[in-house]
Amino acid sequence: MKKILLLFSVVVMFVLQGCEGPMGPPGPPGPIFEAEVFEVTRSFGPNNNFSSLITLNPPILDSDIVLVYLLWDVDNGTPIWRQMPQTVQLDEGDLQYNFDFTRFDVNLFLSSADFPLTILGPQWTQNQTFRIVLIPGYFGSARIDFSDYNAVMNMLELSETDVVKK
Repeated sequence: MKKILLLFSVVVMFVLQGCEGPMGPPGPPGPIFEAEVFEVTRSFGPNNNFSSLITLNPPILDSDIVLVYLLWDVDNGTPIWRQMPQTVQLDEGDLQYNFDFTRFDVNLFLSSADFPLTILGPQWTQNQTFRIVLIPGYFGSARIDFSDYNAVMNMLELSETDVVKK
């Protein structure tokens, strides 16, 4: 009796294993884009209202994160990036490098409540280099210090070769 029951169980297992139902609905689409980092060099002055608009093509999602870093210095060939906004304390008062963004663009700009920007020397306004990092929203929950440019690049598994110069 035990042998018949065992044989019957094995036959049933083989019969049921071959059954396939209809294909299920497709899963949700994957991310529209992967993380991206690009570098721009801009000059600021009265002719551009001390701002520079960078178009994002393709536009990002509402949930995506935009980080901007200012090239602050180079130490023995190693760039030092500071997360924006970045405030500089000058004799005349505070100067701020700042940005805002939409799904379609990033606006880099200088501001000061203490003095007119027209008094700034070229070291503060000309040929300023920025790294703009676009992070898909699903990375938003990652525990990372966004002020550390190198940690962000490591989290995103990006290297200097991935930086697009625009």
